[in-house]
Amino acid sequence: MAGLDASTRIPTEIKLHQKSRLLEVRFDGESFQLSYEFLRVFTPSAEARGHGPGQEVLQVGKRDVDIERVESVGNYAIRPIFSDGHDSGLYSWDLLYNLGRNRDALWQAYLDRLQDAGASRDAQGQAAPLAVKAHGGCRKS
Repeated sequence: MAGLDASTRIPTEIKLHQKSRLLEVRFDGESFQLSYEFLRVFTPSAEARGHGPGQEVLQVGKRDVDIERVESVGNYAIRPIFSDGHDSGLYSWDLLYNLGRNRDALWQAYLDRLQDAGASRDAQGQAAPLAVKAHGGCRKS
């Protein structure tokens, strides 16, 4: 986590949208909507990131996680309290900005890692929604 300096983008507003399960963070001129699942998957905590390269733990089964509340940490970060009990990730202003700016690429890389690992976004024991395959029109016999 970088310290505050003259180049640090500081949020002007942070809102939790419980129905849509999004955290909205506004910086001067830019606004990002980050899903609760996305934030949980990209937690900066050591339990998920490890203490060095190659120690990362793939976060699985987080599709339905909620944020119960958000606590401010000084004047440099927030700490979301997630419904799965996770509460050790400190999201600094620069981290939130970078997650927002790179959300789509980060999310696709995460989905690719899940697929490669044969893992799921759904919690263990929770069935994924059934996929319905579309078939062509009616065939005449």
